[in-house]
Amino acid sequence: MGINLLQNIALGVVSFFSLTNLLLIGIGTFCGIIIGAMPGLSTTMGIALFVPFTFSLSPIAGLAMLGGLYNGSVYGGSISAILLRTPGTAASCATVFDGYPMTQKGQGAKALGIALVSSFIGGIFGAVILLSLAPPLASFALSFGPPEYFMVAVLGLTIIISLSDDKSLIKGFLAGAFGLLIATVGFDTIEGFPRFTFGNVGLYDGVSLVPALIGLFSFSQALRLCLKPDSKNAVPAKSNLIGNALPSWTELHSIRKTLLRSSIIGTIVGILPGAGADIASFVSYSEAKRKSDRPETFGTGIIEGVAASEASNNAVVGGSLVPLLTLGIPGNSASAVLLGGLLIHGLNPGPMLFTGRPDVVYGFIMSLLVANVIMFVMGLAGLKIFPQVLRVPNKILVPLIIVFSVAGSYAIQNSFMDVSLMLVFGVIGVVLEHFNFPLAPIVLGIILGPIAEDALWQSLIISNGSYAIFFTRPISLVLFVLSVASILYALFNKYKQQLLRRNA
Repeated sequence: MGINLLQNIALGVVSFFSLTNLLLIGIGTFCGIIIGAMPGLSTTMGIALFVPFTFSLSPIAGLAMLGGLYNGSVYGGSISAILLRTPGTAASCATVFDGYPMTQKGQGAKALGIALVSSFIGGIFGAVILLSLAPPLASFALSFGPPEYFMVAVLGLTIIISLSDDKSLIKGFLAGAFGLLIATVGFDTIEGFPRFTFGNVGLYDGVSLVPALIGLFSFSQALRLCLKPDSKNAVPAKSNLIGNALPSWTELHSIRKTLLRSSIIGTIVGILPGAGADIASFVSYSEAKRKSDRPETFGTGIIEGVAASEASNNAVVGGSLVPLLTLGIPGNSASAVLLGGLLIHGLNPGPMLFTGRPDVVYGFIMSLLVANVIMFVMGLAGLKIFPQVLRVPNKILVPLIIVFSVAGSYAIQNSFMDVSLMLVFGVIGVVLEHFNFPLAPIVLGIILGPIAEDALWQSLIISNGSYAIFFTRPISLVLFVLSVASILYALFNKYKQQLLRRNA
């Protein structure tokens, strides 16, 4: 098996490496970074727009360009998240928590450097796992049914405790409950009954995640700058935004465990069909905070928070392609569009693809490794350019944020309803932050709510209404135990911090 793997890798290298393929992957990566950095232009949308351009290309060349775009867009989302508090993609939402505070402290370039290095490490890790362990990992993903997905969602919701300060734990739970309530808007997927739509046809499909994200994190920031232009929320025009961008060896050594842990989490979450980079980034951020000796510093602008999110969401790229290439099951919406690219070129994903067309499969995987290198080089060149946006005066920056917020919300479905939702969530974000409610649990509730509800309904249908199905299946039971342990561990840590503060 080891010899066959090496032979297939060599075949992939020979079939992939050409000047044309390298040029195409460079174009894809560059366009991906730009698309990812622009709020509203999601990774999925970018891949869908570029699929027609691959019709006249060879299978390897077309997939290489799409893979570069996929990889670059996930990293690109961190640029606007760090500099403007506006996640370019949902995958970079958790990057805001420490990335933007670093920018406020005049460390925007440093945050970008951490994001770049972490994205590179996570992306390489995911691609290596895809290259070496795809078939057995895909078999593991097949063992996940509705009960397991419900428990995965429950485990994800326990992150709310970690995302909330011990002083505002109740507010964190209330914010998470509000997010779950928002997730119930629209048609019930099982009974087909409209909920909380108030007769508005635009709400039948529920509240789209991207307009909610843009409203909570981007438009709300513009409103705050309008209301209090001289407040601490405004971006300071520091003079040290360019120097010392890349992390030192000492800094990298200090976050090495976080990078490894987050890369593993991102790969595993990517393998699970239906999960995505947004969930992976939240889980990794939470785990980094739990394992930290200084969890209270998370959210204040530390490199560990940025590294956890960015290493994880880029590792998802490789992980999401495991079930796609080996089983024909997309790991997320972006890989679902990639599935279309494969089929267009007459490639049917599955075990036979690895034996029948190893040159294409392994050439595509090798292109992901190269795409990460190109992304790193491009990102390195951009470290001196991206922070310049912070030198733009607020009177120009605020209108730009508003324009991008409106355009990004509209571009998702060409719907003015999404623009209206974005405006509403912008006002909600300002009000909630005024009363010190955390915004992250709301996003987590919106993301995990539909997953939990659908999986719960399906599980109960399978078991004829018996909840025993969640405790009689081994993986589901393990996830339940982990959820309980996660809650208890987080509560114990917060109680210990309170005691330390009282005794200080």
